[in-house]
Amino acid sequence: MDPLFIVALLVLGACTGFAAGLLGIGGGMIMVPFLTMLFTWQRLPPELVVHAAIATSMASILFTSISSVRAHHKRGAVRWEIVARFAPGLVIGGLLAGGAVFSTLKTGWLALVFAVFVGYSAIQMLLDKKPKPSRQMPGTLGTSAAGTGVGFLSGLVGAGGGFVSVPFMTWCNVPLHNAVATSAALGFPIALANTAGYIWSGMQHPSGQPGMLGYVYWPGLIVLIVSSVLLAPVGAHTAHKLPVRSLKRIFAYLLMLLAAYMLYKAVTALTGA
Repeated sequence: MDPLFIVALLVLGACTGFAAGLLGIGGGMIMVPFLTMLFTWQRLPPELVVHAAIATSMASILFTSISSVRAHHKRGAVRWEIVARFAPGLVIGGLLAGGAVFSTLKTGWLALVFAVFVGYSAIQMLLDKKPKPSRQMPGTLGTSAAGTGVGFLSGLVGAGGGFVSVPFMTWCNVPLHNAVATSAALGFPIALANTAGYIWSGMQHPSGQPGMLGYVYWPGLIVLIVSSVLLAPVGAHTAHKLPVRSLKRIFAYLLMLLAAYMLYKAVTALTGA
C-alpha cells in the first residue's frame, strides 16, 4: 500500500474510534464517506468502491465496539438487559442486509441509501426532540423487532447502528449516557452478522481485486483497527466528562457534509456523469 494511504487510514481510524467511544455511533457514518474517497483515490473499480467502503467500515466496528464497550462497562453504563432483547433482531437484520440485499444493490443506490439515512440522522441530532416522560422501552418482542430494522439499515450503510438505536433509546427515556454505552455494545452483533454476510455475498461475486475478502478490503482493515481500537476507549472516557449534547450538534453538521458528498457520488453513479 502507498505510505500516504496508510497514514490516511491511521488518521481516519483514530477519528472514527474516538467518535465511536464518544457518541456510540460505531464510526461508520464518518468512515464510509472517507473510505469511499480513499478507495477512489487508490483506483479501486468504481462499481466496487462503495461496497468495499461499507463492508470494510462494518468489519472495523467488530474491533472498535469491543474496545469501546469495555470502557463503558467499567463505568456501569451499559444496559445489558436491553442488549439481550435487541440482539436476536440485530443478527437477523444484519444477515438479511449483508448476505442477501447488499450485493444486489449497485454503487449508486448504496450511496443514495447512505446519504438519505445519514442526512436524516443529522437532522434528528439537531432537533433533539424530548421524549414523553411516560414512554418506556418495549418488551422483548418489540425491542427485537426494532433490532431487526436497526441491523438491516446498518448493513446497508456500514454503520454500527447508533444512528438509529441511540435516538430510539433516548426516545424511550433511556438516559443519554446509558443509550450511548448500550449502543456501543449493540455494535458487535450488528458488525458480526453483517461482516459475515458481506464476506459470503462478496465471494459469490468475485471481483478479482487484490486484498479483497468478499467485499472487505482486509489490508486497509488492519490499518484502521490499529488506531481505532486505541482511540475508542479515549472517546468513551471523554463521553463521561464533556457536554455530549453540544458535541452531537457539531457532529450533526459534519454528517450533513458527508451525506452531501455521498449524494454527489450517488447522482454521479446513477446518471453516469
